[in-house]
Amino acid sequence: MTSFLNIKILNITQKELLSRLKKGVVITPNVDHLVKLQKDKEFYDVYQQAEWVICDSKILYLLSKLLKNPLPEAIPGSSFFTAFYEFHKDDPNCKIFLLGAAEGIAVKAMERINQKVGRNIVIGAHSPSYGFEKNPEECEELTRIVNESEANVLLVGVGAPKQEKWIMKYRDHMPKVDIFMGLGATIDFEAGTLKRAPIFWQKIGMEWLYRCLKEPKRLFKRYFIDDMQFFYYFGKQLLGCYKNPFQK
Repeated sequence: MTSFLNIKILNITQKELLSRLKKGVVITPNVDHLVKLQKDKEFYDVYQQAEWVICDSKILYLLSKLLKNPLPEAIPGSSFFTAFYEFHKDDPNCKIFLLGAAEGIAVKAMERINQKVGRNIVIGAHSPSYGFEKNPEECEELTRIVNESEANVLLVGVGAPKQEKWIMKYRDHMPKVDIFMGLGATIDFEAGTLKRAPIFWQKIGMEWLYRCLKEPKRLFKRYFIDDMQFFYYFGKQLLGCYKNPFQK
C-alpha cells in the first residue's frame, strides 16, 4: 500500500490486477479525487469500503517515488478497461454492462467493443438522465435494468464522485454483479466521441493538460485552481504535518 494524504493505494501492476480481479469495487484515484477527499466525508467513506483502489494518475505515480512505498506503475482507468475486456474476450462468463455518458453514447460504445472483441461481451448499455442520482425511482429502475441483463461486470461512467457514491449506495441492489468500476469518461473514449491524448502526452504525465486544452470551459477551473490544492496537502505530508480531516 502507498499512502497519499488520507487514502491508501494498492501497489499493483495492471497485469497483476487483471489476474486477481474477480470481485469488488474498483476506483481510480487521481489528483482531483485527492482534493475532493479532503472535504467530502461521503466520498472518503466510499474509499474506505472499496476493495480495489488503483492509481489512475501518472502524476501520483511519479510523486510516489518520494514516498516510502512507491507505486510500481500508473493504471489509467480508460486503458485498464480496454485491457480488461481484451483479457476476458474468450471468457463466456464475463458479461459487461455500460452505465453512463450522454444519450446513445453507451450503446455506441457497446457496439464498438463487441465488434472489436468478436462477441457480445458487453450485453447491455444505458445512459441515465442528468441528475439521476437524486431520483430514487430512476436509480431503482437502473438497478432493475442491470439485474435483468444478467451482467456480472458494471462500468459506471458519470464522473467523480457521483459514480463512486452511486456504486457504493446501490451495489447491494445488484447481487449478480461481481465487479463494479467507476471509470469516468471511459464510455466516451470507447464510443469514439472523446479522444484520449496521444501516447506521448500519456507517457509524460500530461494527459490532463491535453484534455483541458480540448475542454477548457469544463476543465480549466478543476485543473488549474481546485486541483492545485493537492500540492499544498502533499507538501504537508512530505513534511510529516498532514492530518486526515476525518480522523479525530
